Amino acid sequence: MLETSEDTLDPSDWNAFRMQGHKMLDDMIDYLEHQRDNPVWQPMPDAIRQTFQQPLDLDHTDLAAAHNIFMGKVIPYALGNAHPGFMGWVHGGGTPVGMLAEMLSAGLNANLGGRDQAPIGVERQVVQWVRDLFDFPETASGLFVTGTSMANLLAVLIARTARLGVKVRQKGMTNNDQQLVAYTSTSAHISLTKAIEIAGFGSSALRKIPVNQQFQIDISALESTISEDKKTGLTPFFIAGTAGSADVGAIDNLKSLAELCQREKIWFHVDGAYGALGMLSPDIAPHLQGIEQADSIAFDFHKWGQVPYDAGFILVRDSQLQLDTFSSPAAYLKRETRGMAAGSPWPCDFGPDLSRGFRALKTWFTLKVYGAEKLGQVISNTCALAQYLKLRIEAEPKLELLAPVALNIVCFRYRSIDANRINAELVIALQESGIAAPSTTTINGQLAIRAAIVNHRTTSRDIDNLIDATLSFGKIAAQSQV
Repeated sequence: MLETSEDTLDPSDWNAFRMQGHKMLDDMIDYLEHQRDNPVWQPMPDAIRQTFQQPLDLDHTDLAAAHNIFMGKVIPYALGNAHPGFMGWVHGGGTPVGMLAEMLSAGLNANLGGRDQAPIGVERQVVQWVRDLFDFPETASGLFVTGTSMANLLAVLIARTARLGVKVRQKGMTNNDQQLVAYTSTSAHISLTKAIEIAGFGSSALRKIPVNQQFQIDISALESTISEDKKTGLTPFFIAGTAGSADVGAIDNLKSLAELCQREKIWFHVDGAYGALGMLSPDIAPHLQGIEQADSIAFDFHKWGQVPYDAGFILVRDSQLQLDTFSSPAAYLKRETRGMAAGSPWPCDFGPDLSRGFRALKTWFTLKVYGAEKLGQVISNTCALAQYLKLRIEAEPKLELLAPVALNIVCFRYRSIDANRINAELVIALQESGIAAPSTTTINGQLAIRAAIVNHRTTSRDIDNLIDATLSFGKIAAQSQV
């Protein structure tokens, strides 16, 4: 006889669980409230690292004990992007509101692949808001994904369908008589190269065009390369402009790119990972002129939008092309006009994922609670802080600015005879100090200290702390080479 059990994974004592849950929530609120009392980052000791190399327990662990491990051995050694002194990479700081929304989402445990349910209605409302933000038509479609890396891949696949037709899904690239080529700048994100590779074109099909002195794609060089490719029988099909480059925060001339793409009948994609949401800011939006003419836009709500990770997004002008690229009929996904299987088309028809989390809820809460105007002010403030950092650098003889400051990323270095080595050591010293956490990049062969100011908690105090610590550690590093 088959033996079954009525035992579940729910707590046997809901009241005790509730009390422990309240403690866990209070601990996370305390963590966010008192960020400044802690270092931005600190190295993880070997003893802590070994904690997470243990075999799987066969027996259960008390919830409070697991929570204690988290508080003592995870939180102190996280990357620290919630901290106002974190300027290492373009990571958003998250918000208390987003954290609570994520809790609600986890409790609901909705799968947003499809079917007739209110959570999909929430996602569709965010899609409508995004359409309005970028002045896209009602025919445009949008989809939450993990991040811009995935959104860029989806854009390449949709552009491939636009050029080759739906038959490419069945016959693949081997039966295609056109050799497609794509274009972006040398400053573009590496995810575009990966997208071209994954889509089956090979990285050699991506032309990387030089940039001008403002680190924008050189339009003349792009036009010349397209002309030469066409003369040799190649088919240009995709151009990716950048709105906020990863290294220096440059914005390509999107208007000129849009005009070129219309003239040449090439898919115009904008990688706006963090910069696209500058449309929320009245003083940044004019620099994005032309983005409204894109065929597709990829960006992250978890960067300048401050939504907790992860919340990437792709917006596509022609929803039918997106459906043609990804929708796949199956008996177990049969649609109805009534019942739970109503509400077609479903989100799974617009991308590769059938199982999808409720990313839209934390985004909806963020936009609803803070409002577009407040979020735009936060974006403007990060750019104002970057200009403040630029002025501090220019006022210090020992520091040197290495690139124009277009948005919120500042690249500079400490002047030294062996500058590349000294600045590499300097950045590590800054990170290990816990005072501030910049990263590095290379600008014209020179190693740069790269400060990406994204966190809404960052103030001029944090900029001053970065400068003061840079000068102090730089002096020590320079003296060590004498």
